[in-house]
Amino acid sequence: MSLDVTQVLLSAQSADGAIRKHAEESLKQFQEQNLPGFLLSLSSELANEEKPEESRRLAGLILKNALDAKEQHRKNELFQRWLALDAGAKQQIKGLLLQTLTSPVASARSTASQVIAKVAGIEIPQKQWPELIGSLLSSIHQVQPNIKQATLETLGYLCEEVSPDAVDQDQVNKILTAVVQGMNASEANSDVRLAATRALYNALGFAQVNFSNDMERDYIMRVVCEATQSPEVKIRQAAFECLVAISSTYYDKLAAYMQDIFNITAKAVRGDEESVALQAIEFWSSICDEEIDILDEYSSEFTADSDVPCYYFIKQALPALVPMLLETLLKQEEDQDLDEGAWNLAMAGGTCLGLVARTVGDDIVPLVMPFVEENITKSDWRQREAATYAFGSILEGPSADKLAPLVNVALNFMLTALTKDPSNHVKDTTAWTLGRIFEFLHGSALETPPIITAENCQQILTVLLHSMKDVPNVAEKACGALYFLAQGYVDAGSASPLSPFFQDIVQNLLMVTHREDAGESRLRTAAYETLNEVVRCSTEETAPIVMQLVPVIMMELHQTLEAEKLSTDEREKRSELQGLLCGCLQVIIQKLGGMESTKYSFLQYADQIMDLFLRVFACRNATVHEEAMLAIGALAYAAGPNFAKYMAQFYQYLEMGLQNFEEYQVCAITVGVVGDLCRALEDKILPFCDGIMTQLLKDLSSNQLHRSVKPPIFSCFGDIALAIGENFEKYLIYAMPMLQSAADLSAHTTATDDEMLDYTNQLRNGILEAYSGILQGFKSSPKTQLLMPYAPHILQFLDALYNGKDMDDTVMKTAIGVLGDLADTLGVHAGPLINQSTSSKAFLEECLASDDPLVKESADWASIAITRAVSG
Repeated sequence: MSLDVTQVLLSAQSADGAIRKHAEESLKQFQEQNLPGFLLSLSSELANEEKPEESRRLAGLILKNALDAKEQHRKNELFQRWLALDAGAKQQIKGLLLQTLTSPVASARSTASQVIAKVAGIEIPQKQWPELIGSLLSSIHQVQPNIKQATLETLGYLCEEVSPDAVDQDQVNKILTAVVQGMNASEANSDVRLAATRALYNALGFAQVNFSNDMERDYIMRVVCEATQSPEVKIRQAAFECLVAISSTYYDKLAAYMQDIFNITAKAVRGDEESVALQAIEFWSSICDEEIDILDEYSSEFTADSDVPCYYFIKQALPALVPMLLETLLKQEEDQDLDEGAWNLAMAGGTCLGLVARTVGDDIVPLVMPFVEENITKSDWRQREAATYAFGSILEGPSADKLAPLVNVALNFMLTALTKDPSNHVKDTTAWTLGRIFEFLHGSALETPPIITAENCQQILTVLLHSMKDVPNVAEKACGALYFLAQGYVDAGSASPLSPFFQDIVQNLLMVTHREDAGESRLRTAAYETLNEVVRCSTEETAPIVMQLVPVIMMELHQTLEAEKLSTDEREKRSELQGLLCGCLQVIIQKLGGMESTKYSFLQYADQIMDLFLRVFACRNATVHEEAMLAIGALAYAAGPNFAKYMAQFYQYLEMGLQNFEEYQVCAITVGVVGDLCRALEDKILPFCDGIMTQLLKDLSSNQLHRSVKPPIFSCFGDIALAIGENFEKYLIYAMPMLQSAADLSAHTTATDDEMLDYTNQLRNGILEAYSGILQGFKSSPKTQLLMPYAPHILQFLDALYNGKDMDDTVMKTAIGVLGDLADTLGVHAGPLINQSTSSKAFLEECLASDDPLVKESADWASIAITRAVSG
């Protein structure tokens, strides 16, 4: 087809919607009818110096999007599509892209860099385009700075797209040499030096071998540290970003450089531009993260030859680091409390101080308290706010013994400041600090004498309820403080000191939700979250007040459903409010439906509540669907078998949730609700099982559904089998092969990182819960023999898990439970199979000796069942 690509690309950026739409459709049609021609036209446009910059830039962007996507299944499709293209067309496209790197137009070069990296990300792992890296490295020696800059930028993007194990070490060395040379102070062109510094950031994952070599590491670190002193602010910022990445990737190689790094970060924090100073602080926050992780993992003391040494960099730097961070707290911005996305030097310094407190514990307290005491009463609001922020930042980490005496003294002062300080900034930070006191130093788990007593509880509540009438940002923090105050009494039984004030608290929170300005500073959301926590932590004594809340919240939800002819903005606000109200009802249902004394009187509202939820579903909004689904799960649990009467109307929405691949959280929550329904309805769910099982099997077969939803789907098979017993027979021929192939896959997956191992264990647990539910569902049924053909495979799966040695405790508990279920359900028929199993005996013995009481309990039961089956 003949198409003026330039004109169409310019039209696709037109201000006129109709012209834009027509151009987009033409491009789509061209792509569908002739993909190689389409991609070739775009790369020609990008490479053509006579074309307008706007059309070239868009051509490059469309090219890039034709090679990559966010969703994994789409990404795979685009990869395969590119690999299947005619080799000649691909060669031409790649030639044009490389040619564009020499363009005098910066935006064309930059776009070409990104597209080349996307192609490399597809081809290099397939051992294709082997000459690319060599040809880029030869361009580095070009005299023209623009070519050098574009080449370095391309190498940086390439390192981001390609996995380090796809590139051999010789080429890695050459890339790093080229990048580090480009960063050198001797490089006269600042664009080249910036591109090189940004490229190093992406290439650090490739530098494992180089960082293990003292000379190479010294050279890289020297060049990075020198770049932090560049006259160009962007280069200084990029160099500090490299230091932050090095601090987490190569923590164990940093000891020799820490003194120098402290000096350059301190200089940047005290005197450089904010964008640079923020990265300098981020370096120390990153070191804290590393040390917190190490100390968490190996919570005992270290010896010098420990496997993962903690170098205690933060502890050593404390005397100089803490004063530097405290200085930053005085650099607040006037309106930072009103801007949700605000991030500045004071906030970064306070965040880092909080991480330092978590890293070193008690040692930080004497270094911070003089600053607090000196500034807390000063006339300048900045000093009072900084002192309060410093105090609030160190409340997590140090021991309660160390903090309690200070908090006891500070509490009255804070309560007065929250009502009387003339500065909103100070009040905002004071309310936040009170929230931190209640979060970390209040609750039944603490062994120190309680900070909140019968004497001061009323005063605290009076101040917090008063502050909820303050400006939105202060009121939001006061809600947060009340949230943690209530949470601390979750285990108080009937003796909660909040009970006498419960009515007052609830009324005040409802008043906050109705404030005209409740949309600002997340205030309405905070008020509902706090109301939910207050209800969740309430006692039986205040249940009548919670009961009075039911019609109030129902009425509010009803009103949101009556509104008509709303603008897009109003519709969004309505959806947000509906989500909050459904969330609130969920907590109320759990509270009142979970107590025998209130369950039956509460269920008189069930019909009306269910009616409201069904109307909410008709509004078709994903966020609201999540909340309404969760609330329905709670209602089903409370109503039990009586929930069956709602199923005919509710089923269509249940099915919609299970089909919702795009908003996969909705799908995951719906799968959970199917489990709730199975437990509530038992065999009354049978009429709906064909539809549910069909949809769950479709979900499992889909490569579009997010992988995190698959483990709960397998568990759900178990819930259904438990509910309908031997009626699960007709699903066995579909469910069991799926379980078997997933079991094989998960038993032999070698997890490359912690995230993968966590997912693999979730998958294993889901599969085991399915087997457990199916085995228990068929117990005592004349049809147990139907499960015999599957028993050998289940035992092989258990053997593979045991031999793999990478199960977590949850999987171990479920796995030994399945062995018990197998013996219990199949009885003497299982005995010979268990005897033949290579590791059942060893696995059982290991579980019986486990330190985890849940694993041991499961093993004790399994042991009895196995003995019965084996002795026949």
